[in-house]
Amino acid sequence: MRSGFVAVAGRPNVGKSTLVNAIAGGKVAIVSDKPQTTRRRIFGVANGDDYQLVMVDLPGFQRPRDALTEHMQRTVDSSFEDVDGVLLVLDARERIGAGDRFIAKRVFELGVPVVIALNKVDRLKPGHIATQMMTGSKLGDFRALHPVSAKTGDGVDELREELVGLLVEGPQYFPPDQRTDLTAEEQIAELVREKALHLTRDEVPHAVTVEVEEMTDKVVRANVLVETDSQKQILVGKRGAVIREIGTRARPEIEQLLGHKIFLELQVKVRPKWRRDERLLERLGI
Repeated sequence: MRSGFVAVAGRPNVGKSTLVNAIAGGKVAIVSDKPQTTRRRIFGVANGDDYQLVMVDLPGFQRPRDALTEHMQRTVDSSFEDVDGVLLVLDARERIGAGDRFIAKRVFELGVPVVIALNKVDRLKPGHIATQMMTGSKLGDFRALHPVSAKTGDGVDELREELVGLLVEGPQYFPPDQRTDLTAEEQIAELVREKALHLTRDEVPHAVTVEVEEMTDKVVRANVLVETDSQKQILVGKRGAVIREIGTRARPEIEQLLGHKIFLELQVKVRPKWRRDERLLERLGI
């Protein structure tokens, strides 16, 4: 069979994780409109009759500001080693500018085929899409350029076929029914964090992380960590309304993942400066 790894690169918030989910045919990575949603490298596996395409979903390129963002940028840098190709994702709704050119320079220097995806083309006028495609085509010597909408699925099948075409003969890296390399605990922690991101704003989303403390057939207990008491108050909400809503939104997806009903218990805890705690970051797999 043909198999291999394709790294997904692009600025924060261009829709990389949504596109990985679409190509893999199901939810692999959490998504939100908050920058730094993706903090770790995640494999999204697309299986076909004669291929296994492993998408390497990465944090967006950024200037490191603390231990957390240093870890994230190191993950990006190291993940470009030994890939069969790169999918460079651009946002059709924003100006293709200096940030895109910086990332493009990095990926075109790798010496592997680069496929460009112009994402979020749904509800855009053909003339605007054509202009953005022309601008994107000037970023480097690309293999192909695909306008797609990860949200609606338009163009995703054709893009998947293009990426499969980059693969060479190789082994099956994951069982055919496996869609990601994350453990169940890691997926649960990410699902809870996703709901917290949807329900908070300003600094709070950046300060939230989740650790599963206990998982049995009937119960999942997880700690939602923040850095300050004020962030904890926001996340708990009036009479526990916010953390309760996080649990309400996360539980159905967790039950779908596990295949059975569970009792989900979430506790908000303050862990000052956890984003600078190297040992905790290692434990969280970041």
